Amino acid sequence: MFFPFSGNRSAKLALAAALALTITACQSERFQTPPFYKDLARTDGQVDATTAAQMISQYRINNGLSPVTPDAQLTGIAKSQAEAMAAAGTVQASLQPNQQLAARMASIGEPKTAAAENVSAGYRTFAEAFSGWRESPNHNDVLLTKDATRLGIATAYSSKAKHKVFWSLVLAAPRPGQ
Repeated sequence: MFFPFSGNRSAKLALAAALALTITACQSERFQTPPFYKDLARTDGQVDATTAAQMISQYRINNGLSPVTPDAQLTGIAKSQAEAMAAAGTVQASLQPNQQLAARMASIGEPKTAAAENVSAGYRTFAEAFSGWRESPNHNDVLLTKDATRLGIATAYSSKAKHKVFWSLVLAAPRPGQ
């Protein structure tokens, strides 16, 4: 490295080190953790629905199906499911009558819309959840729901539960009349 000023060698080395630190600091801002690798095992953890929809859509397209888009109402009922499981500390909470998918679909005015749901716990990132769902035949069937065009996805965290992060993914056909 050439330095256009005179001075002792240690001053030049100090300047070179300062420049290297500045460059490193600037580069670290560019290398942020992608949304699908963010650890959601915290109270403010929230899955990125757009990223989830992109990854699930590409998987569906690779399997000859239509893509899905995020839907706020489906995300709302997914959130209520994830929160119920986290509050109970178990995915078994999803079996309660008021947490059944049909009841939650009816709560948003879509009692006859075809829908399917994955519930799970323990995955800390969306990448882990997505991989686990693809490897599980029943969960994979939900990912590949034939008529799905929309999704809602949510997580909830419980510091007291064994599995910490609870997931709900709802896939549904188009709204009636669309």
